Amino acid sequence: MSTRKADETRETVRKRYGQIATAGGGAQAAANQCCEPKGDASCCSPEDTHAHTSARIGYSAEELAAVPEGADMSLGCGNPQAIAALQPGETVVDLGSGGGFDCFLAARQVGQTGRVIGVDMTPEMIAKARENARKGGYTNVEFRLGEIEHLPVADGTADVVLSNCVINMSPDKQAVYRDAFRVLKPGGRLAISDVVRLQEFRESMKDDPDWLCGCVTGSASVEELEAILADAGFRDIRITVNPASHEFIRDWAPGTGVEDYIAAAGIQAVRPPAGCEACTACDGL
Repeated sequence: MSTRKADETRETVRKRYGQIATAGGGAQAAANQCCEPKGDASCCSPEDTHAHTSARIGYSAEELAAVPEGADMSLGCGNPQAIAALQPGETVVDLGSGGGFDCFLAARQVGQTGRVIGVDMTPEMIAKARENARKGGYTNVEFRLGEIEHLPVADGTADVVLSNCVINMSPDKQAVYRDAFRVLKPGGRLAISDVVRLQEFRESMKDDPDWLCGCVTGSASVEELEAILADAGFRDIRITVNPASHEFIRDWAPGTGVEDYIAAAGIQAVRPPAGCEACTACDGL
């Protein structure tokens, strides 16, 4: 993708999610604008609450009750906390932190001896997340404005890098994972919830900004992601597709068959410990 096209893609996503932040968020259907462009208002019904939507993708009632009001914007496709195995004292970086939902959940697990850094390229989201942190009294969480391809985080900072249904919208996924590798400590790990492409998209979908911002047409296949992660230097790569995700993905754009094109997946990988970068003896262990 050309630099100009990549910049245009980022600006499209930035503008759309700035609008969502200003409007107070919404179910994933709001991100892909299914209420009007896709021609079905049922997906934006009052019953499709943030809590209901987030529960469907894997968050517990306890997790949903633990965050400040306004942090859960129902824009994810899974629960990265479930695969992160966070420990007290760890440092976490969240890529595309939105209103701060996953950051606040991570902060509970790493405790006051730990630290959470959320990064988002949308000023409106950063402002919303900072206000949510203030309301919730979180002193071990901070939010930084920046692109996930060029993280405003020092080398070797994080024990864990999280993300929830954001990397698929990046026009340069190689840069995202290379920079995630950079900010991880040796032995650090990825815990990503994202969507993967199951088959090639219809031509009518490919250049539609609604499908891109709705976390659909920017997605890569499992094989492509495995190659990108390996090229970035990661080991112990595991991408686990959630076959049940078609149930909630169908509701992102009812009647379009979107669930035939993408699925939610958990993406895990490890930055090798110091001295092991060139060693292949323990791959897959």
